[in-house]
This record gives sequence, structure tokens and C-alpha cells, in this order.
Amino acid sequence: MGKTALAAVALLSLTALGGSAVAGQGRAAGHFDRPQDGFAPATTLLQDGTPSGIGLDPAPIDDAWAQLAAWTEKTPDTEHPMYAGAVGLLAHDGVVVSRTAAGKELRYADGNGTELPAQDQEPMRPDTIFDVASISKLFTSITALQLVDDGKISLHDRVAEHLPEFAVNGKQDITVEQLLTHTSGLQAEVQLWKLPPEQRIPSVLALTPEHPPGTHYEYSDPNMITLGVLVERVTGHPLDQVVQEWITKPLGMADTGYNPPASKLHRIAATEFQADPPRGMVRGQVHDENAWSLGGVAGQAGVFSTADDLAKLGQALLNGGSYDGTRILSQSTVEKMLTDFNGEFPGNAHGLGFELDQRWYMAGLSAPRTAGHTGYTGTSLVIDPASRSVAVLLTNRVHPSREWGSNNRARQALAQGMARALAVFPREGRESFYAPGAGTLTSAPLGPVNGPLKVSFDAFVDTQRDSDGTDALTVESSADGVTWRPVPLTASGPGAPAGPQQGLAGSGHRAWWQVDGEVPAAPGEKVQLRWRYGLDEQYEGRGVNVDGLKATDDHRTLLDSERDSTELHLDGWTATSR
Repeated sequence: MGKTALAAVALLSLTALGGSAVAGQGRAAGHFDRPQDGFAPATTLLQDGTPSGIGLDPAPIDDAWAQLAAWTEKTPDTEHPMYAGAVGLLAHDGVVVSRTAAGKELRYADGNGTELPAQDQEPMRPDTIFDVASISKLFTSITALQLVDDGKISLHDRVAEHLPEFAVNGKQDITVEQLLTHTSGLQAEVQLWKLPPEQRIPSVLALTPEHPPGTHYEYSDPNMITLGVLVERVTGHPLDQVVQEWITKPLGMADTGYNPPASKLHRIAATEFQADPPRGMVRGQVHDENAWSLGGVAGQAGVFSTADDLAKLGQALLNGGSYDGTRILSQSTVEKMLTDFNGEFPGNAHGLGFELDQRWYMAGLSAPRTAGHTGYTGTSLVIDPASRSVAVLLTNRVHPSREWGSNNRARQALAQGMARALAVFPREGRESFYAPGAGTLTSAPLGPVNGPLKVSFDAFVDTQRDSDGTDALTVESSADGVTWRPVPLTASGPGAPAGPQQGLAGSGHRAWWQVDGEVPAAPGEKVQLRWRYGLDEQYEGRGVNVDGLKATDDHRTLLDSERDSTELHLDGWTATSR
């Protein structure tokens, strides 16, 4: 942040703050159902620990990692692995609870998947350095916001005020904020590497927008290339130097930067074998062709980093912009990074630089303020302020070829492992019922009843937002145990859907709901109730918990799970306790 950042402004001493630099200071460590307010203490530093040591369930984390490791090998049903290798890191409340590596940094000899001899392959390690691809955009965004903090630029500045040549072809009104939120109207991609070197940056600055500024969301590399040029123009220094002096050096991110030195090549994960352009097996140089054509330093790509370094950046943002006595951003600016500026474009929530609430890779950690970014090479960073958690997944999924497919399932699996490791405590008593995936919880026949059956229970729901029955909690009734009818439900509580619902769905609110329904029943009839959770195995959430299940008619209580749960049949559900 200008001279302020270059000087690495120190915070108050720990003694003066009355705190300490140890982790686990949050008011609700280990909880998913008690979201945190505000930032973590500025003194929070990452330290190693164990899941159980901070109140997490280690099993979901172990399960997630077992799956991530399995994806480094092909199966009878797949032609090739999902990726050659992976490194994962999970941190909660300042404690690194998992740091794991599997597979290979270097495995293949060519783009056809020909494996190198075993002695020439190189194993993945926890400190492997990865080309993080579009996660680089966060570093560009942070440097721009540091200039905002220093008063050198404003979010509302027209980009052309700082880059006069940008004002052509209808771009004169595009603002810095619109570059950061991908609402400038510029197209998604360009192919600079096919142009002569002297034309590459000028061609970006001369682009004609595809949409009027502010009217459309389009995730755009030209946005960030332009922002990187703006940072260089305002500071008078190359982008890689600004990132080093203002972010990585102050935060102690020793393995993060552009164009890593040859001395670190043995620690760098290989990416793609490229024939066009004819680069061969790319390792130690940026994978992105446009960034490569710009000398390895560009606003949209070029940064290499490790899981530990990215976790440190994530913790600095959870701390409100500071880490280990150094502030890189003001708290108010970090708040804006976690605030959705794209309310007019549903599904494309975006803060300043960060994507927000993207369940397709944040899985159960997604919430309105959950921030993150992915990279084309197979990387992802998720920062969840509500649980003060960080999830980093680094893979070389383009090694040896980008055509081998996506690693989104792996991104989901790691974030989901953290979400499910966090506890949801029963709302009353010592026991609730939890369904992480599809399943049914069925009562014994109730009755004979005396008139309509009133149903009530508490529900903690973290699913897809659709309530079409595919990814929703439903309650059904049956008089014969064969034919089931949905029970209309009404929920109340933070984030609860309005009005009667056939199924309950939602995410991000992290609060219990009170739910009520009524089953029409003739006097003397027996009724069974069934709680059912279904999902389509895509973009799933943490799951659902139910507690305090009750069913009453006009005269008596026929079901009370707090008093007796032995007559409930669990299929895909588990009983959880404090």
C-alpha cells in the first residue's frame, strides 16, 4: 500500500493488545452452526495442530484426502488420473489441521500421457511450488486496493484517467471497480501470444467492449491484464516488484512470486506439454500463454506459490488485512473484498477481486462472505470468515494435457471435508440426526390418531438453494408404508424460505430453523412420517440436521425424539451427540 506497505507498518505489540499470537482464539472454534462476526484477532498466526485438538472431527478430513489421493491414479472406469498430483491444506481458527501431498510433481514425458521411467518421476511434496494460474488475479487486485488505501486511485476512477490510451472504442467510462468485479463489458479472453511483442499490451488497451460497462458480468482476463498495467503505471514499477514489496515480502511468503529461479525447479510441479506454441513440457514457466508472452508477469496469471504461502495470505485476510505485525490492507478494504458488488447478476457474486459464495468449488463452506478463486491449472483457494477457515487445493491437472478434464470434484471434496469436520450441535438435548447425503429417517406407525397430525422439528439445512425436491429436505407421510405424500412445511429463522414449502433448501445462513407442518388424517388412522434428504451429487452442501422431532394430535404426543428415538429407522442418517 504505497510507502505504507513498503515500510511494513507494524501493529500494536501483542502485550499492548492483551492478546497472544496463538491460534484457537475464536469464540466458537470447531463449530459450523455458530458463525463468527467480524475478523479474527489481528494477532492470529498459523501454527500446526490436529483436527481433534481444536474440536474438529478428523474423519471427514481423512475421507476427503483419501479421495483426493485416489484421484492421482486411474481406475478401471477412467482412462487417466484426474491429476498427476495434489497438495491440500486446511486451516481453522489459525491452526493448520491438515497438510498433505499425493502423486507426482513430474510424471509424464509428452502430451499423450507417456509416463517417464519411474526413477525420473518426481513425487509431490507439501512444499511443492505450483503455477496458481488465475489465483494470480488476487495479487493484482490486492495491489490495486493498496493504491486505493493510499489514496493514489479510487474505485470510481475511470481507468482512462490513469491509462489515457484505454479511452478508445467506448471504454472511456469503465471504472477501476468494474475491472475488479468483471463488469467492465470486456470479453473473456484474448490471444496475445499470437501477436508481435510490441502489440500485445496496446491491443488489450484498444479492445472494444462486448457490453456497455456495468450491464453484464463476464469473467475476463483483459480486465486483470489492464488492472496490472494500471498498477505499474501508477506506481512506476513492474507488477512483480510491487507484488513482492507490498504483499509477499511483508507476509513472509518466501515461495511466492513470478518467474521462479532455476534453483527451485526441483520443487515446481510440471504443467502441460504444449505443441502450439512449441514449448514442450512446461515446468517453472507460467502455463498461461498470454502471461508467458508478456515475460511471465501479467495481471491475470504468472504467480507461483505453495499451499502454506496461500494459507498465510488467507489468514491475513481473515485477520482483517494484517499478519504477524504487518498490515497490507485496511479492514474497511478487506470488508469490501468480502461484499458482493454484483447483486444485479445472480450467481456471479463478486467482491473486489474475490469470487464469493460459489458452491461449485466451495461446497459446504460457501456462504455470502466466503471468498475464493480458482486457477486453470487445477488450483483453488477458499477463505470462510464465518468459520475462520482456509482451504487450499493445488493440483497440476493440466499435466500433461488440459484436455484430460476438470478437477472440480476434488475442489469440492476438500472444502466439503472441512465443512463436515466442523460441528453442528443439537439444538436441544444431547442428540440430533444428520444426513450428509441422500437418506431417509422413518418413524414407526403412529396412532391410531385423533384428527390431523401436527408435525414440528428443528432443522439445520445446508444444501443447494433449489427446493424442487432434488437437493432438499422433505417430510412425507404414509398410511400404508408404501405410498408417500409430501407434507407442506413452514420454516422460520435466519435465511428460512418464505411461505409453505414442499422441500427445505438453502445455504450460507448457518442457523437452525423451526419447522412446522400438518398431516390430514382420519380418526383411527395410523400414520408414518419420513424425513428424506435427496441430492444430485453436484454442488452439494454440508447436509442437513434435524432435532426435536415431534408429532401430536388433538389429545397426545405420538412422537418425541427427545424422549425416545428408538422407534426411528435411520437409512443414510446418523445420530450425532454433543
